[in-house]
Amino acid sequence: MEYYLCIAIFLIIFFCIRRKRQTAVAVWQIQTRRKQNKENIVMKELAKQFIGKECIIYTITSNDGSLQGVIKEIDDGGMIIERNSGEREIVNLDFVTRIREYPRKKNGKKKELVLD
Repeated sequence: MEYYLCIAIFLIIFFCIRRKRQTAVAVWQIQTRRKQNKENIVMKELAKQFIGKECIIYTITSNDGSLQGVIKEIDDGGMIIERNSGEREIVNLDFVTRIREYPRKKNGKKKELVLD
C-alpha cells in the first residue's frame, strides 16, 4: 500500500515539473518569435532608406558573401534587387546582415576596388 502511495506521489510531482517545463518552453518560443519579428521590422525600415540606390548587400547565404545591385522594392519578407545585367533577384531579409551604399570617388564615379 505504501509502495503505491509513493509511486502516485512521484508521478504527480513528475507531471507537475513536466508541465512547468512545457509552459516555460512555450513562453520562450513566443518571446523568440516576437524578438525576431521586431528585428525584421527594424531591418525592413532601415533598408527602405536604400531604395533606388546602388548597394552592396551582405547575406549569410550568398556564395561570395555579397550581392551588388539597385534595391527596387522592399516588402514584408524580402527585397527586390536589380543587378547591373538587368536581372532581378529577390533576397529574404532574414538572411541580410548588412546593406552598404556602393562607395564612390570624389568625382562621383564608382570605386573599382571595394575592400571590407
